[in-house]
Amino acid sequence: MKMTPKWLMALAIIAIAGAAYAAEPITTLRSTAPDQESAAPRISNFEDTDQKRPRNYPEQPPTIPHDIEGYQIDKNANKCLSCHARSRTGESGAPMVSITHFMDRDGQFLAAVSPRRYFCTQCHVSQRQVEPLVGNSFVDIDALLPNNSTRIAE
Repeated sequence: MKMTPKWLMALAIIAIAGAAYAAEPITTLRSTAPDQESAAPRISNFEDTDQKRPRNYPEQPPTIPHDIEGYQIDKNANKCLSCHARSRTGESGAPMVSITHFMDRDGQFLAAVSPRRYFCTQCHVSQRQVEPLVGNSFVDIDALLPNNSTRIAE
């Protein structure tokens, strides 16, 4: 294969980029690059309380206030429903799944949880007690509204 000036230029660019990559330390949220050896981070504890967390926006799915590691949630079983099903909340003390989970896509109510709302961890997440990796300056809309109340347009 004959080395044309175009090929030589491409090889030169690749060589320069490779040298720059090797000389520059990579900073990631992991604190080291994936190809570097580092100790695995310590697994933190789940937030395990019975208190509801505030929601940041309307229709936000509530977070899961307990550990769900090892829960089977697949087409054959849903461990969440052993406590949160309508028939089990009396003995478990857990809140029942929202009535919206019993509606099909046409808004018709079903006798059981809708298949499209069956996989809980699709929307709901459990929380861990960790320090944030990046800063957050989120301000709730209620803090921005004057007099901290909603107004009806006149």
